[in-house]
Amino acid sequence: MVSQLAAISKLPAHISYPAPVSTKTAVLLADEHQTEVLSFLAERPLHTVFMSGYIRDHGLVSPLNRGNFYGCRDAEGRLEGVALIGDAILFETRSEAALAAFANLARSHARPQLILGDGEKVAPFWHYYTGDEWLSHKICRELLFELRWPVEVRQAVPSLRAATLDDLELIVPVHAQMAFEESGVNPLETDAKGFRERCARRIERGRVWVWVENNSLIFKADIVSETPETIYLEGIYVAPQERGKGYGLRCLSQLGRSLLERTGSVCLLVNEQNKKAQALYRRANYKFRAFYDTIFLQ
Repeated sequence: MVSQLAAISKLPAHISYPAPVSTKTAVLLADEHQTEVLSFLAERPLHTVFMSGYIRDHGLVSPLNRGNFYGCRDAEGRLEGVALIGDAILFETRSEAALAAFANLARSHARPQLILGDGEKVAPFWHYYTGDEWLSHKICRELLFELRWPVEVRQAVPSLRAATLDDLELIVPVHAQMAFEESGVNPLETDAKGFRERCARRIERGRVWVWVENNSLIFKADIVSETPETIYLEGIYVAPQERGKGYGLRCLSQLGRSLLERTGSVCLLVNEQNKKAQALYRRANYKFRAFYDTIFLQ
């Protein structure tokens, strides 16, 4: 179910945010901080599944994170913020000062492709990140949905399975098209080799689920991040010619029951404009939890 970019920015344009209560410095985190960082992120597992999943998959320090993890601490040395700053900017903070410190640090780095976060925190982050500078961008307001038990049992899809590398050529163009429709950037034009490698790596980890019939992709869903508390899905797709037949609902129900056997919940983001997708997820027992904003930088 492909999201559509919101045409109009929903970030407050002329709000004056208060200065941080104190000066904070964002410090590069190292491998020895991994247990501490995961414990901090686990305090809000639904909202930190992206970063926690990356760390569990690759470690705190890895080129596969496509960025570096930074931390901010309070006067007693306890973490009050963690951020991943690289191709994407993700953050979890407990104070305005930590939020500002991450934004100031990000300003000195190469421009990211996107900024993603809780709708209440992205606006002030953007204020600190841009200052008086205008940056060309698109903004997508999204809804965070979560699935927990119970999940309604629906007609089984016997052919729904984990993808293999034999499915790569079916998956890559579909996933690239979905990324283009979401962000306006075609990854097969900007980084074809890297994009294919990331798709293949996800398949090898058993993170892509497909329904293929007669060498045609009917359904696809990607597990982007997985923690003991929650699993985050994206790239949910039903072939256009197969829509309206209940296939998406059946696959989501079956996949959700399977994933909930190994985690506490399943979550996903859906564009605020995409009412059809929202209706599908609600029918599949997903519940609204929060608003999120994604800023795509051009």
